[in-house]
Amino acid sequence: MSNSIETVKLHKRFNGAVPVKNVSISIRQGEFVTLLGPSGAGKSTLLALVAGLERPSEGAVYIDGQDISELSEDQLALLRREKVGFVFQAFRLIPTLPAVENVAFPLYPARISFRERRALAMDLLKKVGLEERWKNLPSELSGGERQRVAIARALINKPKLIFCDEPTGNLDSKTGQEIIELLAGLNRESGACVFMVTHDEKVAQYSERSLFMKDGEVTG
Repeated sequence: MSNSIETVKLHKRFNGAVPVKNVSISIRQGEFVTLLGPSGAGKSTLLALVAGLERPSEGAVYIDGQDISELSEDQLALLRREKVGFVFQAFRLIPTLPAVENVAFPLYPARISFRERRALAMDLLKKVGLEERWKNLPSELSGGERQRVAIARALINKPKLIFCDEPTGNLDSKTGQEIIELLAGLNRESGACVFMVTHDEKVAQYSERSLFMKDGEVTG
């Protein structure tokens, strides 16, 4: 099975500090991997580097064999649009748009009709159990429902990679478990690679493999 993600001796420095130090990891296509560690360990920085949201100080990040650190900002944006989905702790939904339009939003640069865009978004809302809530604004949804909308949005472009940064951090334990079970099921169904940052060891039980990060280094 080929690697979807690979980092080679990855470093990231901020004002002399080194929050990511000499990280070399490989994540296979279709794998569900969690990155564990305490707050301040460098987990979110590593995720941002792997996703192309930050550029490394040294080393390389490969997605499907391509060194993304050599891409221009426009090329990175295109790669993220075509291959990557994001799920964040704070949901990052557009407050003035109903659920269906939040899900469909990443499709607006694509040349497809309103009807097709709406149909794709509705299909994903159904998949995450929110087809009856399609008209609701984010403020009218619970935290768990908002995260389900965010997951549906992450899937709208049929990404090969899904990056999750503490997706259960703002949820109660029961809702958080439901969200992780949903992501694990979607990983199995779609074959998309899931790379998830979390500090919750219970979340790691749902992944195929866990990495641990401390003081900027991946230790195991």
